[in-house]
Amino acid sequence: MSAQEVEIRVIGSLAEISADEWDACACPEAIRGGRPIDPFTTHRFLKALEDSGSVGPGTGWQPQYLAAHIDGQLIAVAPLYAKSHSQGEYIFDHNWAHAYERAGGRYYPKLQIAVPFTPATGRRFLARPGFEKSGVEALIQGAMQLTENNALSSVNVTFCTAQEAEQAEALGMMSRKSQQFHWRNDGYADFDGFLQSLSSRKRKNIRKERAAANDFGGSIHVLTGDQITPEHWDAFWVFYQDTGARKWGQPYLTRAFFDEAHKVLRDDIALVLAERDGRWIAGALNFIGADALFGRYWGCTEHHSCLHFELCYYRAIDMAIDLRLGTVEAGAQGEHKLARGYLPTATWSLHWLRDPGFARAVGDYLQAERAAVDEEIEVLTDYGPFKRSQIEEQE
Repeated sequence: MSAQEVEIRVIGSLAEISADEWDACACPEAIRGGRPIDPFTTHRFLKALEDSGSVGPGTGWQPQYLAAHIDGQLIAVAPLYAKSHSQGEYIFDHNWAHAYERAGGRYYPKLQIAVPFTPATGRRFLARPGFEKSGVEALIQGAMQLTENNALSSVNVTFCTAQEAEQAEALGMMSRKSQQFHWRNDGYADFDGFLQSLSSRKRKNIRKERAAANDFGGSIHVLTGDQITPEHWDAFWVFYQDTGARKWGQPYLTRAFFDEAHKVLRDDIALVLAERDGRWIAGALNFIGADALFGRYWGCTEHHSCLHFELCYYRAIDMAIDLRLGTVEAGAQGEHKLARGYLPTATWSLHWLRDPGFARAVGDYLQAERAAVDEEIEVLTDYGPFKRSQIEEQE
């Protein structure tokens, strides 16, 4: 069945698609009640962004979801947004925008297939089982055609899978390679088992950091599901605002998002909070997938030695081991994660630029950038905390 037989529709709100229909494409592995591979493309997560006003009018993220149908049956979907800026993407194209506009072009609006504000790798072209080829190809071609028909500068796909990058390249998109730091579970029985895989110096340093962190004069709580209460979100909102103001100028998510998360996402969430003298003073927000823990946000109202490392990285490793998850994705950037057991890992994005000359220039840049990323991953891995034999096994 070819992509030409597929009808592509643009949908302005997830209210127009039932959760069952969307999730049959986004997370078919969860139909029998299990966890989705990741929760970020589920109907409940994306609709929480809509319902809370975190995306939509005035945000620069206007939903334009793609839906592919064959004979009236929904076979594939993609979380597509019209963007009036490049904030909240984590794989940035600001330099491309400046160059395009200096040459007399108009870079915005552009199209973005992504999970807003979420630098976590996952499928972006979401096909119902049995339609992986026809559905994905239709979505890719439909996104490029939508860009062409509306005379937009580009369509971009961020944090897609390596398989999607290969499939989209064959259809004319350009792939971009970046890197993050991920922790990998080598079947560790407990945290001490993980420590034994490290060099002696790094092992001692982590033990020292954990001891310092847990000596802050309070207690640390790991909460999920019904253990999380509105009181906890009130505290975390304060932490999130502080971090958002320092990093982005203003928070990406609204306060209402956390209320929506409490209603529909709390079983997907692990909230790590530090309490001291009866007050919540720091917290880290994680999302739980079928085989990965995704670290998302951190903040605090009091600064204590190594508490950030404990809440964001070491407690995440503890949880992954306890839940028998294969990976912890600790979010964007941060070479400081390397010394704490998180190794550089390739991530992928896709780009199609309507102007052929500009596309050639970006393509040359991406080729040079990929060589630099490959070299950086190799060098950083060599500087990692693991014993040499352990690094070779993980490679």
